[in-house]
Amino acid sequence: MDDSTLPAGLDRTTCYRALSARDARFDGLFFTGVKTTGIYCRPVCGVKTPRESSCLFFGSAAAAEAQGFRPCLRCRPELAPYALQQNLAHAVWQRIAGGALNDGNVERLADEVGLSSRQLRRVLLQHFGVTPVELAQTQRLLFAKKLLQETTLSMADIAFAAGFGSVRRFNALFAQRYGFAPTEVRRETARLGEPDPSQALVLRLAYRPPYDWPRVLRYLGGRAIPGVETAGGEAYQRTVRMEGHQGWLRVTHMPERHQLRLEIDPALSPVLMPMLMRVRAQFDLDANPAVIEAHLRADPLLGEGIAAAPGLRVPGAFDAFELAVRAVLGQQVSVAGATTLSGRMAERFGEPAATPIAGLQRHFPDAARLASAEPGDVAAIGMPGSRAATLVQLARFAADGGLRMPPGATLEEAVARLRSVRGIGEWTAQYVALRALRYPDAFPAGDLGLQKAAGEDGVRLTEKQLLARAAGWSPWRGYAALALWMGM
Repeated sequence: MDDSTLPAGLDRTTCYRALSARDARFDGLFFTGVKTTGIYCRPVCGVKTPRESSCLFFGSAAAAEAQGFRPCLRCRPELAPYALQQNLAHAVWQRIAGGALNDGNVERLADEVGLSSRQLRRVLLQHFGVTPVELAQTQRLLFAKKLLQETTLSMADIAFAAGFGSVRRFNALFAQRYGFAPTEVRRETARLGEPDPSQALVLRLAYRPPYDWPRVLRYLGGRAIPGVETAGGEAYQRTVRMEGHQGWLRVTHMPERHQLRLEIDPALSPVLMPMLMRVRAQFDLDANPAVIEAHLRADPLLGEGIAAAPGLRVPGAFDAFELAVRAVLGQQVSVAGATTLSGRMAERFGEPAATPIAGLQRHFPDAARLASAEPGDVAAIGMPGSRAATLVQLARFAADGGLRMPPGATLEEAVARLRSVRGIGEWTAQYVALRALRYPDAFPAGDLGLQKAAGEDGVRLTEKQLLARAAGWSPWRGYAALALWMGM
């Protein structure tokens, strides 16, 4: 067996034990190819456990498919949470999973990454055992399979949503890779009925349990931008504008299945692939709570809170620019004050949105719109002129691609890049890096709330003292910050 694509710490013995136990902690970390059936599965698959001698283990679905295995129709590998790591290969993978190679232009992706196409190929072969094109093909096919099994979209809509240039190309590659036509998968799910363009698309995204949904929803609810998003009761809802398409989405929790349920405006079907990647990041679905909490709960300051509320996540952002603007609006004001200002920002500079959801009637302004605004007009919503000038500079920075960090960029590099915008200091940069750019070790040590929460007997730590106190929480300092914030 070649287990070179398995993540660090996994070997054949560990994988087979996890498979035998159907251990959800390993879901997405590896896939099992069964030689006697030619099918590959998630470790949580409910079928009878195969003999160890019949199993091959792979660190990615692409690696399994490269060896000729086809995905299980029961456990559905496309549902598995991802095994993301903070390295160049996985940063590239995220771009590919979001559709960066749907046009087949490897040279352009390599240029964006800062590598030659040959270097890019070598990096992905080393980490995933497949070439960039093979990785992209697997992602497109699995995404198409997901749409076949969960929606009533037409074959043409599925093909284009999954990044195929034509239905013919989609049908041919699907049949070549899986040995049967897409229509056979659709027949298995014929119970879904006929397509109805007036009805929401419903998709599911899996995570590794546990997941503290009430806390995530409460955190997002306290920071929801009026008119743009709501979070309360049992759902998160928001307006969406991506690549010229507009609509809305709604997210609810399915705890018995360890999944989130997405209801999506059918008008957004052309951008489903990148949109689902945003939702995964916003709700931190690829975190491995067992690893993170095992590291943090050894600290007495964090241990009790983590034990009382397992399933810690870092709520992210659907849109990085939107979160960055809110972070600047939150400088030296309360959370409630920043929420009020962000609602005014959407009302003054955003566009109207048509949704069937009460309270959702605005799109947040994009970077290009705010970049063209006068600082005086921005300040008129109720903030100092210096902060308004920072927002305009931030918008120009974002419009020029400043928030799109190069794959493999370190936390220090990301923070330095953010701080190049006049008016953005260490706290704001760390906060944006944590929630919008998804750096798990980002830590806004200048936060007064964190300094108070980490102190003893009501004594607030200094920023320097807090950084020293948090050194042992690395590389998960961001999760420690959320544990302290949510416990306050």
